[in-house]
Amino acid sequence: MLIDDITIKIGAGNGGKGAVAFNKNMMSLGPAGGSGGNGGNVFVVGVSDISALNQFRYKKECKAENGFDGRGQFCDGNDGKNLILKLPIGTVIHNLTNESEFEIEKIGEQVLLAKGGIGGKGNFHFRSSRNTSPTQFQEGRPGESFELRLELKLIADVGFVGLPNAGKSSMLNCLTNAKSKVANYPFTTLEPNLGAYYELILADIPGLIEGSSSGKGLGIKFLRHIERTKIIFHFVSSESPRPEKDYKTIRKELGAYKKELLEKPEYLFLSKSDLTDKTALKEKLKALKRLNTNIIATSINDPNSIKEIKKILNKIKAGK
Repeated sequence: MLIDDITIKIGAGNGGKGAVAFNKNMMSLGPAGGSGGNGGNVFVVGVSDISALNQFRYKKECKAENGFDGRGQFCDGNDGKNLILKLPIGTVIHNLTNESEFEIEKIGEQVLLAKGGIGGKGNFHFRSSRNTSPTQFQEGRPGESFELRLELKLIADVGFVGLPNAGKSSMLNCLTNAKSKVANYPFTTLEPNLGAYYELILADIPGLIEGSSSGKGLGIKFLRHIERTKIIFHFVSSESPRPEKDYKTIRKELGAYKKELLEKPEYLFLSKSDLTDKTALKEKLKALKRLNTNIIATSINDPNSIKEIKKILNKIKAGK
C-alpha cells in the first residue's frame, strides 16, 4: 500500500537544564555547574523511494533527542541527536501549525523542519563579585514542534492515464523493467508504479473513472500525481465499444481537477489493437483522430507499434 498523503507531528529535542554544582578540587572554590546540551533538530532529506512515506503508517509522532543536562566540574551536557526523516522527492510539506509549505524537489536535498531547544546555563554562568556561590540555573528551552501534512506528488517525465484495464501497466512493463501487476479486470493497479526508460521516468497512474475529480473511485487520490508529469500518454482500449467517449471522459476529469492538465502535450494510444479486427480498429482510429491527431494503435504483442512508442520516447529524451 502506497501512502501519499498523511498527517504527522514532529518535535525537536528540548534543551537540557543547567547544573548547580561547586568545585570539588582541593584548594579551589566557586560554582562549577555546566550548561545543558542543545536539543536535536529535525531535518528532512529527499530520497528516490516513492514508498518512503510508509514509515509513518503506524508512527505518527516523531521526536529528536533531548539535550542532556549539565554536570559538575564544568561539564556541559551533550547535544541531543538530530532526527533526519527521509521523504520522497515531490513531497509537499504543509505546516499546519504556522500555515507555511514547501516542497522537496531533489534527491539529497536537506531542509531544517524544527529547531532544537537551547540548553540552560549552569550556575557557573551566574557567578559575580557579589554572588560567589550562586545557586541559580536555567531550565532548557523547549524545541519547536509542528503538525505536518505530507502530500506526495510524483515527479515523472511521462504519465500514463486512461480508464481501468486500458493496458497501461502492461505497456509500462514492456517499455521498462517495472513489474506492475497485470490482470484482465479493472482496477488491477491500486497505486502508482514507476519505470525508467533510460533517463526518462514513466509513471503508471491507476485507472480513473467518470467522477474521479469529485471523489468517485480512487481517482481523486491519484489525480495529484498527474500534475507533475510533463507529458501525458493517454491509453484507450480498442475493446471499448465507444473509445471516443472513453477519451472524452478522462479529458473531462483532468480538466475538472485542474485545467492546466489539458494544456500538457498528449499522445493518444489505442491499446490492445491485436484484440480487435482490422476493420473495427480502422473505424475507431478514424473516430479518435478527430479528437487527437497524435494517435497510434498499439499492442505489447506488436513489435512495430512498440518501436513507434520508443521513437516518441527517444524524441522526448532528446529534448529533455
